[in-house]
Amino acid sequence: MVLGKVKSLTISFDCLNDSNVPVYSSGDTVSGRVSLEVTGEIRVKSLKIHARGHAKVRWTESRNAGSNTAYTQNYTEEVEYFNHKDILIGHERDDDNSEEGLHTIHSGRHEYAFSFELPQTPLATSFEGRHGSVRYWVKAELHRPWFLPVKLKKEFTVFEHIDINTPSLLSPQAGTKEKTLCCWFCTSGPISLSAKIERKGYTPGESIQIFAEIENCSSRVVVPKAAIYQTQAFYAKGKMKEVKQLIANLRGDSLSSGKTETWNGKQLKIPPVSPSILDCSIIRVEYSLMVYVDIPGAMDLFLNLPLVIGTIPLHPFGSRTSSVSSQCSMNMNWLGLTLPERPEAPPSYAEVVTEEQRQSSLAPLGACDDFERVLPGPLFAYIQEFRFLPPPLYSEIDPNPDQPTDDRPSCPSR
Repeated sequence: MVLGKVKSLTISFDCLNDSNVPVYSSGDTVSGRVSLEVTGEIRVKSLKIHARGHAKVRWTESRNAGSNTAYTQNYTEEVEYFNHKDILIGHERDDDNSEEGLHTIHSGRHEYAFSFELPQTPLATSFEGRHGSVRYWVKAELHRPWFLPVKLKKEFTVFEHIDINTPSLLSPQAGTKEKTLCCWFCTSGPISLSAKIERKGYTPGESIQIFAEIENCSSRVVVPKAAIYQTQAFYAKGKMKEVKQLIANLRGDSLSSGKTETWNGKQLKIPPVSPSILDCSIIRVEYSLMVYVDIPGAMDLFLNLPLVIGTIPLHPFGSRTSSVSSQCSMNMNWLGLTLPERPEAPPSYAEVVTEEQRQSSLAPLGACDDFERVLPGPLFAYIQEFRFLPPPLYSEIDPNPDQPTDDRPSCPSR
């Protein structure tokens, strides 16, 4: 008898339509089917599935141990959220080539259902970063005697939902700062900055309305600006590695001496980005809005206002003053990390996402009914984009340029 061949092994999820986008959250039941198509009759020891969710961090640093000695220090850490295994057909032992206990599968297409529950405890949102990731997947393995196993892995997305419809995330964020410029024994007038945003929580695709007043009593021409920063923090072996990324910015008009500029709801749109991640012990993703004044020849005057990028949209009655430019909004406990004077450049798109992943992410979007009740279509489309979208241009405008050492501006006239 001539044994048949395995033509295909595929994994599909039940919570899908034609879009092929599996999305879940903690406590959900993940169910689906493993499809096996064979040409002719085959004998099988087992067909297994292995589902796993974990966060992983890894980076290396070079160290000097003397004038002629150097070594590389590896930093790795991992957190496992769940690890589920199940046997769809066959038995546990598949490390021998015994003919006993084999299952015969006839020619054609066969489907085997699987199901498991995600933990009720908070799960970190799926994420791909420069030094770490949060991934969830299901792997199918087909074992036959005298053949190498046939394996297939398929990822699914998990969102730990962030609801901004809480008082702390609907409250306005505001600040005021002032700076006086000095040159030797002369002092010019102050530069003052006041800024306010309507709330702390937003969703991708929404525009932040910025209310600000900038008064320039110095002798220099200054430029008011605003930028949204993402801070990725990775933790391993008691060390922390940070990546800060400029994701959106805007520029106001130049402001000469004695002039004042007012922003009455100047809009800065949030691009497709990952939601904030604050519940993972080894990966944090946080956001802030920096409103600042670019001052030539001096340290910039800036205000940092915390942001939370979430997943559950703002209810129409959630805020008396909010103006929602798209069907969005969110929640989370923001942890502020100080922005560096020179943000680190993000990785290239090719380092993070393969062409196959990018193409697959362009498929029409959709999800099961349960998820769409929580996450409306427009917001869902934005959040699905963030995983394989190229990062934004890093730094068209550096809000904290190097300070000149020999450039000493002349004193303003009195």
